[in-house]
Amino acid sequence: MSISLVSLIAKELQLAPRSVENTVQLLNEGATIPFISRYRKEMTGSLDEVAVGDIKERYEKLQEIEKRKILILKTIEEQGALTDELKRKIESSYDAIELEDLYLPYKPKRTTRAVKAKERGLEPLAKLLMRQFETDVEGRAVTYLNDEVPSVDDALQGARDIIAEWVNEDRTGREMVRQVFDREATITCKLVKGKEEEAIKYRDYFEWSETLKKCPSHRLLAMRRGENEGFLKVSVSPDSERVLDRLKRYFVKGKTPSSEQVALAVADAYKRLLAPSIETEFANLSKEKADVDSIRVFAENLRQLLLASPLGQFRVLAIDPGFKSGCKVVCLDAQGNLVHNENIYPHAPQNEKPKAIKKIESLVDAYRIEAIAIGNGTASRETEALIRNVQFKRDVQVFVVSEDGASVYSASKVARDEFPEFDVTVRGAVSIGRRLMDPLAELVKIDPKSIGVGQYQHDVDQTKMKNSLDQVVESCVNTVGVNLNTASKHLLTYVSGLGPQLAQNIVDFRTENGAFDSRELLKKVPRLGAKAFEQSAGFLRINDAKNPLDSTAVHPESYKIVGQMAKDLKCTVVDLINSKQLRDQIKLDNYVSASIGLPTLTDILKELDKPGRDPRESIQVFEFAAGIFSISDLHVGMELPGIVTNITNFGAFVDIGVKQDGLVHISQMADRFISDPNEIVKLHQHVKVKVVEVDSVRKRIQLSMKLGM
Repeated sequence: MSISLVSLIAKELQLAPRSVENTVQLLNEGATIPFISRYRKEMTGSLDEVAVGDIKERYEKLQEIEKRKILILKTIEEQGALTDELKRKIESSYDAIELEDLYLPYKPKRTTRAVKAKERGLEPLAKLLMRQFETDVEGRAVTYLNDEVPSVDDALQGARDIIAEWVNEDRTGREMVRQVFDREATITCKLVKGKEEEAIKYRDYFEWSETLKKCPSHRLLAMRRGENEGFLKVSVSPDSERVLDRLKRYFVKGKTPSSEQVALAVADAYKRLLAPSIETEFANLSKEKADVDSIRVFAENLRQLLLASPLGQFRVLAIDPGFKSGCKVVCLDAQGNLVHNENIYPHAPQNEKPKAIKKIESLVDAYRIEAIAIGNGTASRETEALIRNVQFKRDVQVFVVSEDGASVYSASKVARDEFPEFDVTVRGAVSIGRRLMDPLAELVKIDPKSIGVGQYQHDVDQTKMKNSLDQVVESCVNTVGVNLNTASKHLLTYVSGLGPQLAQNIVDFRTENGAFDSRELLKKVPRLGAKAFEQSAGFLRINDAKNPLDSTAVHPESYKIVGQMAKDLKCTVVDLINSKQLRDQIKLDNYVSASIGLPTLTDILKELDKPGRDPRESIQVFEFAAGIFSISDLHVGMELPGIVTNITNFGAFVDIGVKQDGLVHISQMADRFISDPNEIVKLHQHVKVKVVEVDSVRKRIQLSMKLGM
């Protein structure tokens, strides 16, 4: 990468140039973001995943700009119009908008009004008028009449068309218009006539107007969705008179008759060319900004969801509740394998409650169940109430689990491959149980957009959304680490340096040869070369391995250093892991080398202190308020326990045990101003809320976290 690109990225992101240069070098060599941030701290200056990801994103954008420059230079050169000055300006520009402005006068055009006027020989007249000295414009126009230009009006109109195109292509003029749009543009939304009934869900936007700069992402995306569905008409514009006034002051000189022609051309240029072009530009920029905000919210929610507290390897009975069709019940062993399934019918219309309770009791005893997972969909509260009233002979914890996306998983190829002999109801219940045991391992099998968090995820740029969410999944998987001998293909796919094919090869190798007893054995997996081993090994764990470091986040490339530490203390590596007293004697400065510095050595020591520790928090049991099952059970002022189910820019949605989640608006989260709900709440956090408004007709519940007020 050129020094100029390094400097650009370093300046923009406020990072050290050397850190940027080394990071890009590592990325170009095939290193992943998790690997770079974890194991190459000396090279990057200890940049975290966010900074490395930002460098990657910006570098890729600059590469796209470089490609665009090549095309632009080639096109202009073929026209014989590439001057040294123009070439210098293009080559030194890394602003996509500025680049397109430079290219605009030379960009191949369809047959515009200006092109037609030039073909009729009216460009000299346009140049004459543009100088604004001519007083007899009609007399001059007469000299340009011919079969294709039959009248003076035709001649002057053609000349104005050419001038309008010049005005449109003038960089200074375009920048003037942009400045006014940036400061003053208003986004206006109106109902499309005749769509009143169909567009009822957009009624808040039937007559809506606000400053574009202040329009929040969720509102802009809602308006654009209504526009795409044909219900709303959305426009972006500032005060036209103010823009025209600025343009005329710049382009119109004096008060001659030719100046009047230029003024007419400027007005036409703005209305017909500049305004639509800049409006599109700002509409796209505002949409892009809204996309970024929405994707950021979705990515943060997904991260919290994937890193949710796991129950761990316990025997689980999972229930996918329902009324008429009954409740699907499955029993899973501690590894998440399905060992039993059947239906119970405790609710209307069958009402076989005693029979259902007896069946649950017998299953808990027969399969030594330690926890029960209940999906949070239809009949969830009723099923939870039933289960909590059962007197079990053993200690059994009861959890309500989000089933968002479970139906998507149950009908997917992944689920069919896992359970080809079972129907979707069994697969869905298994997914609910496994989510309790390890949310990360189960949720990686589902398209993140189906998990039910975020806002307007279907309205944003889908490529950017996928890239962002894939990066989040990869980050979470590698943050937690993966058990090499139990991980599914889907979980292994997201391990640094692997991917679908190598993940499948690992599973096949494990099936044919038995469990891995060392990380070194990975090198025998077909097509898993040195680079893939380097990138993945540190994130793969082997419990009870020959080498105790294989169960930690210490990378194999650092095993020799740990061995030397143990040797210097005259003990084994196992002794070093088991004894804090021994670890306290290690002087890290003694092990600094040209390739390994204090950041990596400090990480090694931290890992030896808590080898292979799961960074996720311990799970907590939660209970909804008794007797609250539907929106009709709520009244204003009631204080209830709830679980945060979704976080947006404008607040958080909380499940309080009725069919609809309630909204805690950002203004109701704290007694102080907050700009981001994540300052106060996290996904799946247990909170106490107060009911402030209940709209049974629209099925909306307004909540507050400002208790006692």
